[in-house]
Amino acid sequence: MSEIILMSDPRVSAVPVRECGEPLVDIRRNSPLLVDARKQGDSDAFFYLRRGVLERLVQAQERLPDGLRFLVVEGYRPPVLQRRYFEKYAKRLRAEQPGWSDEQVRSAASRFVSPPDIAPHSAGAAVDLTLADTDGRELDLGTPMNATPEESAGACYTDATGISEQARTHRETLGRALTDAGLVNYPTEWWHWSFGDRYWALITGAASACHGPSRRDAGDWTDAPG
Repeated sequence: MSEIILMSDPRVSAVPVRECGEPLVDIRRNSPLLVDARKQGDSDAFFYLRRGVLERLVQAQERLPDGLRFLVVEGYRPPVLQRRYFEKYAKRLRAEQPGWSDEQVRSAASRFVSPPDIAPHSAGAAVDLTLADTDGRELDLGTPMNATPEESAGACYTDATGISEQARTHRETLGRALTDAGLVNYPTEWWHWSFGDRYWALITGAASACHGPSRRDAGDWTDAPG
């Protein structure tokens, strides 16, 4: 298995951001993508992505075999929510590993939740998604989406061993379509893909990221620059 660069790696935060001003757009409008409302809360934030990310997702879906579609679970995540997720998971890790340093906790937490200052979701550049059939039924990809490394015994890692041959084939199908459309995967989460953020820039060798964190209010969703 090749080296896994975690979101906490200083090389990620060192990537400069040259914000392109591309708008956040509602993926439910004029889009062929299936959208899962399981994480919908008090706002529609999760249903938004940068326009260019959505365009690439549509292109990727066109590359899927007949009878398969993407099922999108989460796109944009407001910074305040990102911080809440990160701190909650870090607190859990501290309780489970009282001997760990703050840096060890931050690194381990970043396997599952990105540090708030560089989070691709808060830039509208990342999407959590899986595969479904034409009736919207999820396929088996080895673990439930958003299973932690602890809960899944590491099976949430994209290249994990010990999953079924069918699940492996589904992950490869998902990954091939998204990679061909220019997105990159976070290797600790088979469901997490992004374009234009700092992690994407580091992995692809781009000189800078074009999508930085968006701090729009959760209830203010118009197709204006993020």
